[in-house]
Amino acid sequence: MHAIPLADIGYSVLAIDSSGTLLDVIKNHAGARQILTVQDDLLSFKDHLTAPADLFLCMGDTLTHLPDRQSIEQLIAQVAEMLVHGGTFIVTFRDYSTPLVGPERFIPVRSDSDRILTCFLEYEDETVMVHDILHERAGAQWHQRVSAYRKLRLSPEWVTRALEAKGLLVTRGQGLASMVRLVAKRPV
Repeated sequence: MHAIPLADIGYSVLAIDSSGTLLDVIKNHAGARQILTVQDDLLSFKDHLTAPADLFLCMGDTLTHLPDRQSIEQLIAQVAEMLVHGGTFIVTFRDYSTPLVGPERFIPVRSDSDRILTCFLEYEDETVMVHDILHERAGAQWHQRVSAYRKLRLSPEWVTRALEAKGLLVTRGQGLASMVRLVAKRPV
């Protein structure tokens, strides 16, 4: 979603993901663009850089999938170290800091004529348990599959403080729906 447009405007892109499947999608659409795909843990990104970078993106809900707040602080420290002066780090994440209650915890994600994906949220102190409920049509029959995973509950204020603690100047941008977008710059 971001690698190809960045390459199209002139960036040499390093795309890191733990999912080989998602990286294959980039490879299949990249053509001759300057995109290097690497299957690795996000916290190992420095191992794949040869020089400081102008721009880092951590988009979607990637931040909330890290195992704990210390991992986020580690990521931020590494990004701050590897940003050129004047460089930018853009991060987005879903704001789970205020628990949804009652039926608000059921969130329609997407649907078409053969699939309906809904998620249900259960709030814990530091995390939220996300239950994905997928209904799929096979002929005249509907089948249900359920999966669950934890995400960190992060507030925009906590992430802002973590970024500022590493010397980055932070502004809050307009995110989509319940997504938060923070833009952090390393001073010149």
